[in-house]
Amino acid sequence: MSIGNSPEDDRPSPEEEPPSIGRVLHQARIGSGLTFDEVSASTRVRVPIIQAIEHDDFTRSGGDVYARGHIRMIAQAVGLDPAPLVARYDSERGGRPAPTPAAPLFEAERIRPEPRRPNWTAAMVAAIVAVVGFVGFTLFSDGEEPRRTTQVAEGPAGADEGSATPQPSREKPADPKPDPSDSAIAAVPKDKVTVRLTVIEDKSWISAKAANGKIFFDGTLNKGDSKTFQDDERVDLILGNAGVIELYVNGKLVENEFQPGQVQRLSYTEGDPEAG
Repeated sequence: MSIGNSPEDDRPSPEEEPPSIGRVLHQARIGSGLTFDEVSASTRVRVPIIQAIEHDDFTRSGGDVYARGHIRMIAQAVGLDPAPLVARYDSERGGRPAPTPAAPLFEAERIRPEPRRPNWTAAMVAAIVAVVGFVGFTLFSDGEEPRRTTQVAEGPAGADEGSATPQPSREKPADPKPDPSDSAIAAVPKDKVTVRLTVIEDKSWISAKAANGKIFFDGTLNKGDSKTFQDDERVDLILGNAGVIELYVNGKLVENEFQPGQVQRLSYTEGDPEAG
């Protein structure tokens, strides 16, 4: 009597669980032939943090926002698409919180100058000067031919004999236009912190939040994209590719020496720009 296979033997084997985030990053780094120091140099993420992430320990990253940034930068350095890894990180932690929409922000470039109003005062002065000049000429040339009166009424007389001395103009000069501000965003409110950034090439991952922890933005901006953030006390930034970003703080351009691929953590308050 032959004994057949048991029903359990015919059951399909369960699918193998995919490798963890840290395992995927570790294998990609080894496959790319990169050391921890080389990945750290290109991402500005410290070696102990990279080592912890490869062991799926994200506690050293300092929070979910920083952990997402570290995953993105390390994945790009070892040649991986960071989006699936970040999505998996969020799903394993109950989903990513929806960002709170920021209040309408002030953008000085949208302000249109008021149309210049007619200078009625200058017009009235010019009219009075013309009347006074005409009356004065009439008094001085009372015995002259009507032809000469007609000439003066149209404009100053020439050097002909008996012509009246032209009256000096008393027209009030037009008000000088104010010099343009040196700042590209000169009219920002002085009682708030206003930060505007623009990606001038490539792309960059950006995270921005207010002093109370409210997230303004957490995502990737492409070349040409701009964002403006404003808070009463402080604006905290994480720039994932700082070298490609043009940054204005409180209406002033921030001069920096950030490099492409460099991660920068910055904080700005009233009276800045000064790197936090």
